[in-house]
Amino acid sequence: QLQLVESGGGLVQAGGSLRLSCAASGTIFSINAMGWYRQAPGKQRELVAGITNGGSTNYADSVKGRFTISRDNTKNTAYLQMNSLKPEDTAVYSCNAEVKTRAWWPYRDYWGQGTQVTVSS
Repeated sequence: QLQLVESGGGLVQAGGSLRLSCAASGTIFSINAMGWYRQAPGKQRELVAGITNGGSTNYADSVKGRFTISRDNTKNTAYLQMNSLKPEDTAVYSCNAEVKTRAWWPYRDYWGQGTQVTVSS
């Protein structure tokens, strides 16, 4: 059974920083893209940042220059470094990964349970 476990959320003042981690565990043959999404109360879930297994990244315009996504393929882990946090960054942040658990199976999406990030003004 494959699991994505996030950590690193919490409460921080505006202008502060947090680092989120997303570790994949279980039967893993290959991980393709990984990404961080967020959902604030009353809003739709949005992509915050994504990274391919080759290291190419993409970001939402609202976080460019403040957030950095990275991954350690040896640890099956993705990270989201969040700097200069703003109150509007407050949301539940969830990790997503495209994972192949067997060589002959297709990639499928897996999600973590989510971690709360709260930025106070």
